[in-house]
Amino acid sequence: MPRRGINPTAILMHRNHMPTRREYITNGGLDDDDDIANPIHLKPLPKLPVPPLEQSLEKYLQCLQPIIPTEQYERTKVIVEEFGQAGGTGEMLQKKLLEYAEVTVNWSYDWWMNDMYLKIRLPLPINVNPGMVFPKQHFSDEGQRLRFAAKLISGILDYKVIIDAKALPVDRARHNKPGQPMCMEQYYRLFSSYRVPGLVKDELVSPTCSVMPEPEHIIVLCNNQVFVLDVIINFKRLSDQDLVSQLKRIVDLSVEDPDPSIGFLTAMARTDWSRARMKLMENSTNRDSLDMIERCIFVLCLDAPMDHPPAEVGKPMDADDEPLALQMLHGGGMNMNGGNRWFDKTMQFIIGTDGTCGLNYEHSPSEGVAVVQLVEHLLKYIDSETHKRKLTRAQSICELPFPRKLRWKLTSHTLEDIERAKVSLEQSVRNLDLKLIRFTIFGKNFPKSQNMSPDAFIQIALQLTYYRMYGRITHTYESASTRRFQLGRVDNIRSASCEALKFAKAMTSQDSIPTDRKMQLLRQTIEFQTDNCIQTILGHGVDCHLLSLREIAAELGEPTPDLFTDRSFTDSNLFHLSTSQVLTKLDTFMCYGPVVTDGYGAAYNPHEDYILFAITSFKDDKDTCSSLFRTHLNKSLMDMFNLCNSANNNFQIYQEG
Repeated sequence: MPRRGINPTAILMHRNHMPTRREYITNGGLDDDDDIANPIHLKPLPKLPVPPLEQSLEKYLQCLQPIIPTEQYERTKVIVEEFGQAGGTGEMLQKKLLEYAEVTVNWSYDWWMNDMYLKIRLPLPINVNPGMVFPKQHFSDEGQRLRFAAKLISGILDYKVIIDAKALPVDRARHNKPGQPMCMEQYYRLFSSYRVPGLVKDELVSPTCSVMPEPEHIIVLCNNQVFVLDVIINFKRLSDQDLVSQLKRIVDLSVEDPDPSIGFLTAMARTDWSRARMKLMENSTNRDSLDMIERCIFVLCLDAPMDHPPAEVGKPMDADDEPLALQMLHGGGMNMNGGNRWFDKTMQFIIGTDGTCGLNYEHSPSEGVAVVQLVEHLLKYIDSETHKRKLTRAQSICELPFPRKLRWKLTSHTLEDIERAKVSLEQSVRNLDLKLIRFTIFGKNFPKSQNMSPDAFIQIALQLTYYRMYGRITHTYESASTRRFQLGRVDNIRSASCEALKFAKAMTSQDSIPTDRKMQLLRQTIEFQTDNCIQTILGHGVDCHLLSLREIAAELGEPTPDLFTDRSFTDSNLFHLSTSQVLTKLDTFMCYGPVVTDGYGAAYNPHEDYILFAITSFKDDKDTCSSLFRTHLNKSLMDMFNLCNSANNNFQIYQEG
């Protein structure tokens, strides 16, 4: 999204340091000639509209038709028509939903949050928390790593000043009513929010509901030990050199009298972790330690060396960097850095000894766009000339209180929980099959040259890939931002369409199908996908609407309508392709695991002349294989490239091999 200027008068003084607009620009946050756009003066965003019932039911059937057998489709169609008939259950629930929408900011938000995240009982690593790999750094020694870490901390604290003042430049839509302001609430939850495990449902604790003072500390994990680092002491923020000194103390302290690796507990299944946490909190020492972690600004993980070759600085991201992605996703397991994490915290920044760095973030408070904006700011901040200068003289080290190592009183039950958590995480680590693709034949500029949406082009390539492998297309999740509306998060663009199926069949047919016909089918598919995307971001998606109708029936004490107990509805929410476009100008990428055991995760970052993909699946499923998917995806992209060039009488045809 376009970045716009900050009105400095909207930013409150933060302790002894408050970056001015000029400092923020100098540090790489803005372009100097951007317009001023003070979000405080903007009109309130519109509310998310409730789509017409008939429209959503029609779209729902449209989503099912190319995927389920004809007999099943006909049975489901009868159920849908009965649900939507005049005076029927659907009409009554729609009326109640419209009434609810009138008195709430965003009618889908809580139900969506619970269904998407808080009720999920799976462990957070791999299943929920994405990882992001940063451009590789060069650390000649430990001191250089700690200086990088100190600059990262300072950059985050500067950014947090802007967030706390709710004075971030307002993101604006680039397409379909360009310039329309977007909801910024996701940014304001990046720091100091925390996911608390529950027996049935987790709770997302955010600063807005906290009565505690503003936190002035971060948590540093090193050698699986947990430390409190105060970044503000006596109302004064620590300088970069002070931070380096404190981090050096933490590294030294981390090898003295080590405690059991408590961080492993956050990698447990959520109900198990909730029970373990309740046992932990029976002791006051543990309660105090957990409170310090849960109220911190963010977590910094200083990782021990991994078992992969050092990151090669300056080399473009490619398949050689798969170990880096795994380090960000789960830490490498019980014998690496799997216990050097606290997965419940929204933002975990990870810095390895070899220049590997990135983050792991708990997904419920925010989508990737807010995280990417933060990362781009941080890396500009660190690389800016202002912060390459020699560090200023620090106050005497003896004047700084030592960082505090958090202590734990662990019973035999908790020690057993930690061991179980280690084994479970190790199994998950060994089961994940992750492959990267740096596709260099073309990037997003090529679909644009064909008057096609790059995202739609890639989505159709994913559908063609799945069809090549399994002879069918499948229920697909692609997140579509609804941030044009108050508290907007995402809805689902379902890219598995009748048009996509026709195109996939034509591209794989043994019959001789004319190029013009294939090109016609491709354009029809792209057009449908693009229109579907536009309708979804404008608040006319299907998934959130149907979910809310189901949930409002439950809250009213109504029997669950047949529509929601029908096998077609259940299957339609098992996404064998879970996809997401994460745009950043950096040569970097996000990654995450599949959302079903026999599915794939596919995150992608299209650049002008190349595309980065992170493909995941699970090894214990005999029908999935990330390497094979990568091979077929490469072929699908090349075939679509060749098709477009052939149709345009352009003889730039890519020959495999």
